Amino acid sequence: MASAGFKKWIIVITTVSAAILELIDTSIVNVGITQMAGNLGVTIEDISWVVTAYAIANVIIIPMTGFLQNYFGRKTYYIGSIILFTIASYFCGIADNLWTLVAFRFLQGIGGGALLSTSQGIMYDAFPPSQRAIASALFGMGIVMGPTLGPTLGGYIIDNYHWSWMFFINVPIGILAVFLCSTFIDKQPSEYSIDRSTIKIDQIGILLLAVGVGSLQYVLERGEADDWFDDRAILYLTIIAAISIPLFLWWELKTKSPVMDLRVVKNRNLAVGSVLVFIIGYGLFTSILLFPLFAQRIVGYTATKTGNILIPGGAVALIMFPVVGRSMAAGVSPRIFAILGYLAFILFCYMMSNLNADASERDFTWALLVRGAGLAMINAPLINQSISTLKPSELPTGIAFTNMVRQLGGAFGVAITNTYIAQRSAVHRNDLVSNLQPGDALTTDRLNAMAQSLASRGMNAFDSVTAAYRNMDALISKQALMVSYLDTFRLAGLFFVVTLPLLFLMQNKKMDPAAAKAAADAAH
Repeated sequence: MASAGFKKWIIVITTVSAAILELIDTSIVNVGITQMAGNLGVTIEDISWVVTAYAIANVIIIPMTGFLQNYFGRKTYYIGSIILFTIASYFCGIADNLWTLVAFRFLQGIGGGALLSTSQGIMYDAFPPSQRAIASALFGMGIVMGPTLGPTLGGYIIDNYHWSWMFFINVPIGILAVFLCSTFIDKQPSEYSIDRSTIKIDQIGILLLAVGVGSLQYVLERGEADDWFDDRAILYLTIIAAISIPLFLWWELKTKSPVMDLRVVKNRNLAVGSVLVFIIGYGLFTSILLFPLFAQRIVGYTATKTGNILIPGGAVALIMFPVVGRSMAAGVSPRIFAILGYLAFILFCYMMSNLNADASERDFTWALLVRGAGLAMINAPLINQSISTLKPSELPTGIAFTNMVRQLGGAFGVAITNTYIAQRSAVHRNDLVSNLQPGDALTTDRLNAMAQSLASRGMNAFDSVTAAYRNMDALISKQALMVSYLDTFRLAGLFFVVTLPLLFLMQNKKMDPAAAKAAADAAH
């Protein structure tokens, strides 16, 4: 039942904030990896477990949220997840060794998965059916703003405070969210009469899902860092995922009470939409990974400045989301927005792929403004179209499935980006070095100029020549890395170009009021 006035907007603020909070934590620690590793006395490779543990927990719990809401009741499950997220955040902040931090990051990811997956259903309840497109657009802000704000907030904290504040900042927000949820969010009628003894737990399905998807997420997160199949853990977990996931699919289609009813994927809109949502996840997480790397490692910006450049693009998305939602509610075809969003992201990739080490803040800002507009136009319309032809009873599974696919798309994006950058960087370095022939006049002049500059600062002749060669090597590596980033933006754009025609395979249908009402009970 729709909420009115003040209460409705309190619910909107609470649920969107909770979703943003969860998504911020997927990326906020990325900018603090070096400081965390140094403070805890571990390597960069070891500290990356802080990112991996959270991602694995997220991707395991998201597809199970529909079942967990039915079992515990949506309000109880939601508040319990916020409490778990908040407590785990506190213990992450006070952790004094790596594996304690990793353990609580995993628990934080378990709680966080529900913040993303349950919030939209609660928000839908606050709006009448005619305004559910607006609710979807408002929630879409959280999906995009979270990963965008993460590096901004993380950069500010790292440059000005201790890394533990990346976790402590969640505590007061979590406490306030628990109070607001307890006070303003109503239970659904079905929550008053839950008989858990009648709910059959699909233990085999849960086990296969956790093992299969968890293994796949680990492989995607750690593959590049651990040299892929040269590492036994990656090899074994790939085999486990290759066995467990098909078994999970077979079991869920066979059992009468599945934890995730995959029969809904036979729906054309959901099947095609899931592919497109996967690409959106890939583009969102890839762009938010690549831009900070380019800005900091190539142009030389600080973490804070890099984060600040993201703000205008985020502001454009913030403004456009409700505009898109109102337009869809007024009858504008979601497909139009989805196509425009796709084209905008292709343009963003093109703009970024033509930058260089002399790129200005203005160059980045314009590209990120295009990205923000594109993501605002594509997220809510695409998700709406994906589930618009499902039966009301199929919506919880459909929405949970699209969430899992988006998370896996993000993991795939990070994995393929890291691998592609490493491979292309090696290729470009070899190409550059091959042009530096012994006795080449330009190379000799450049080295002599470097050596003379160093000697003029007081370095002796032998050391200045050695340092000049080191500087030349560093310049070559930086140039190769920059060109590999440009290649990766082109690759991301190519994924969008190739999948653009799929938008025309989806049935262009507006969600009917009955389905929209049922979506209020679904897990996002």
